[in-house]
Amino acid sequence: MITAEYLQLLARYNRWQNESLYTAAGALSEEARRENRGAFFRSIHETLCHILWADKIWLSRFTDYPPPEGGIPSSTALHVDWAPLCADRRETDDAILDWAAGVTDRQLKGDLALYSPAAGRKLSRPKWLLFTHFFNHQTHHRGQVHAMLTSAGARPDDTDIPFMPGL
Repeated sequence: MITAEYLQLLARYNRWQNESLYTAAGALSEEARRENRGAFFRSIHETLCHILWADKIWLSRFTDYPPPEGGIPSSTALHVDWAPLCADRRETDDAILDWAAGVTDRQLKGDLALYSPAAGRKLSRPKWLLFTHFFNHQTHHRGQVHAMLTSAGARPDDTDIPFMPGL
C-alpha cells in the first residue's frame, strides 16, 4: 500500500516532468510537434493531449473535477492549438497537486467503483491501486513523449525521481 506522502511526491513529480516536456516541446516548431513519429498516439502534440485527457478523466473519478468530453480515440484532439494545451496542462497539474495535498493515509483505504469505457464495464478496485495507476499511466506516455522529443533534437530534463528539484 502507498502513503499519502508518496502520492504527494508523485504529484510533484508529475508537475516537474510536464514542465520539462512542455518546455522542450515548446522549443520545437508546430510542424515538429505534430509530425507523425510512429508512436501509439502518433505525434508529440497528440500524445500530450491524450495524457492530459486521461488525467482529467481520472481526476474526475477521484474528485468533483469536470471530466473532458469524448473517449480515448478523440483524446488526441483535446486541444487543437498549443497555447491552450499548455494552459490546460498547468491548470490540471494545479488541480492534481491540490487533490494529492488533501489525501490522507486513511483515504487510501477502501475501494472505488467506476465505469471504465476502456474495459467496457464497471470496476471496483482499491483506491490506492487506482491512484497508483493514475500516475503510472502518465509516466508511461511521458516516456513516449520524451523519446519523441529526443529524436526531434529537443533535450527534456532527466526523468529520474532522485534528481527532482527540491528533494
